[in-house]
Amino acid sequence: MTTRIDPIRRRLLAGLAASLVAPGLLAAETRRTVRVLTSYPDAVVARFESAFEAAHPEYRLQFVWRMPHDAQPYLEAPGQNGVDVYWAASPRVFSALARAGRLQKLGLDTTGLPDRLGNAPLADPDGYYRCTEMAGYGFVVNPDALAGLGLAAPADWSDLADPRYAGRIALPIPARVGFAPPMVEIVLQAWGWQAGWALWSEIAGNAVLLDRNSTFVTDEVASGRLLVGLSIDFFVASAIANGVPVRFAYPRHGGINPAQVAIPAAAPDPAGGRAFAAFVLSDAGQRLLGHPDIRKLPVRPAVYAELPAGYYNPFAAAGLGAFDYDGDSARTRLALSAALFEQTFVADHAAHAALWQRVHAAEAAGKAVAAARRALATVPLDEAAAADPALRGLFQGRLEGSAAEPAGKVEQAWRARAAALRAEADAALKEVAA
Repeated sequence: MTTRIDPIRRRLLAGLAASLVAPGLLAAETRRTVRVLTSYPDAVVARFESAFEAAHPEYRLQFVWRMPHDAQPYLEAPGQNGVDVYWAASPRVFSALARAGRLQKLGLDTTGLPDRLGNAPLADPDGYYRCTEMAGYGFVVNPDALAGLGLAAPADWSDLADPRYAGRIALPIPARVGFAPPMVEIVLQAWGWQAGWALWSEIAGNAVLLDRNSTFVTDEVASGRLLVGLSIDFFVASAIANGVPVRFAYPRHGGINPAQVAIPAAAPDPAGGRAFAAFVLSDAGQRLLGHPDIRKLPVRPAVYAELPAGYYNPFAAAGLGAFDYDGDSARTRLALSAALFEQTFVADHAAHAALWQRVHAAEAAGKAVAAARRALATVPLDEAAAADPALRGLFQGRLEGSAAEPAGKVEQAWRARAAALRAEADAALKEVAA
């Protein structure tokens, strides 16, 4: 026989049962899940997760990790895989998603958030994404090793051409290391096409090439095997915080790698996604970037007054011209420049470096080697040809630097021309020696 419970008694029993449930468990069951797609490591994610959920107890975050080259197809899938907010450092992916209609307008209060840092844009002009933090390009140095050789830390890219750095510079290969392609363009914008490639030729002649994960740059410098490494500041920050004897030097001509945030067009909970994006851009979120385990550059200028003494302020440096580099205008040329670098300086690097050592030795002996210098400083492609959209289009899929691509006919021609120029330099040096 079934026992019936009258409605009043049923409500009383339900209330008693609810009172016996742990308040935290009940709250957890009623929180809305915000799905965040990111490539950030645990050290970053954990701090933002904890702070956001404390500020917004109505939400809980669920993180999905994808590297940039995997994130774009993930967000192009039907329903965009239920992602509410995309947060990562990959300008190309955000731009491509916006062009494809895969993002919705961000729609946030941007009071106190500048749209540019020097010539570098910090916000999409159409309002689909915005920069949340910046990483600065520059040099990781070993002060003790430099002092032992009577060398100061390089103040700008041109200092890396000093013959005393020969074989002592860690250079991540631009076509193979994800963060490295903009370094090539920073120098080209600052010095111009011809002088910029001439400078890169000499730097590459002094360098040891690294075809590995970018964190190994810091390892090589910290060990004393190399003196200077080309890198991004946040790769070095955690090492410094853990007592590794290196420091980071920002050059007079700098550039940034911006991270951005966006709301996918098909986000299941766009309000939750916007809440997270707003928190990351808030004063509280921006202050988290100063933690020693994160050490990013905030995009709110006012926050720098609250960061530790000596914390690099890119907005102050921009007033001195340190960030004239425009990453947006360089983006369509990044992959082409990295491929040209590969065929000119990387493919036959040993021969290239040996020629520069001979040039420097001859100059130290007071000999005139202008012809050899001119040959080594010539790049196998002029600026007008590099502006051809069809040529640039051949390389657009390589921007992330995730792997070396097989050389096509165009690149094979560049490599052959570079070899001919090295032969000219060799002949000129032999003539001087004779």
